Amino acid sequence: MSASNASSTNPAWFPSEPIVGRKNIRWPNGARLAFGVVVSIEQYEMTQAPGAFLPVTLPGGMGRGPYPDFRSYSLREYGNRIGVFRVMESLDRHGLRATAAIDASVATHKPVILRECLKRNWEIAAHGNAVTQVITAKLDEVAEREQISAALSALERATGKRPQGWHGPEYGESARTPGLLAEFGVKYVLDWPNDELPYAMNTPAGSLVSVPMLVDFDDVFAHWYRKLPMSRWQSSIADALDRLLEDGQTRPRMLIVNLHPWLIGQPWRISYLDAVLADLKRRDGVWCATAGEIAECWVVQQET
Repeated sequence: MSASNASSTNPAWFPSEPIVGRKNIRWPNGARLAFGVVVSIEQYEMTQAPGAFLPVTLPGGMGRGPYPDFRSYSLREYGNRIGVFRVMESLDRHGLRATAAIDASVATHKPVILRECLKRNWEIAAHGNAVTQVITAKLDEVAEREQISAALSALERATGKRPQGWHGPEYGESARTPGLLAEFGVKYVLDWPNDELPYAMNTPAGSLVSVPMLVDFDDVFAHWYRKLPMSRWQSSIADALDRLLEDGQTRPRMLIVNLHPWLIGQPWRISYLDAVLADLKRRDGVWCATAGEIAECWVVQQET
């Protein structure tokens, strides 16, 4: 079924399937909640690539400036020089592995970051070519195919392994993207924040698993756009854990939090991430896993 057959209320990529009507699932060891962390490691280009689409609202710096946009570049670059290692240390302290969504520019030009991710046995997902090259319907199919292929190939060259997951820069996709991802052999996608469990996306090239990240807890959305105080972000995740674990008594749930090192890796913010993770680790009934492990666990249960 193609995207062109989608109705205005129900895109053809996935069925309208409220949670109460689905087959129940089980997480390992009877966990009521699967919890994962995605760390988005991305390059803000000093000079915009020809034809690249850049949202007006793309955060960073003191507002978008004319290229060369050194103000936004500098703040984003902080994440790759300092912040990402601070986030790694926080996750290490709490014994958590992450899914690193890494773009082709970082994989090619910042091998130290990739090496540190692999040393920790983090899962690697593709994240486009750069955060300043967002996939949208403004791209034609040839250009979009080239961007996806280049991103996957760059990570494969750098790690020796083809990425199984995809997170579009700024959650960006076109109507073609799910089908192209499946065609390139991608197994799961992180761009659709519309559920508390994985679900199947149907494309002309076969099935793709959506692993939703709840965008309310994305640090950029919470802190940059909504200006939520850090203490409120911390307590909102605690509130969500309370409710999801309660709901998980009858139907297990999932929570994946997306972090950006240029923001959460700042010295005055990192203690709040530590507090979130410490609270998480004190709780019973939580399975901490990578996005790919969660997707695989869900897929196996659909096949039985």
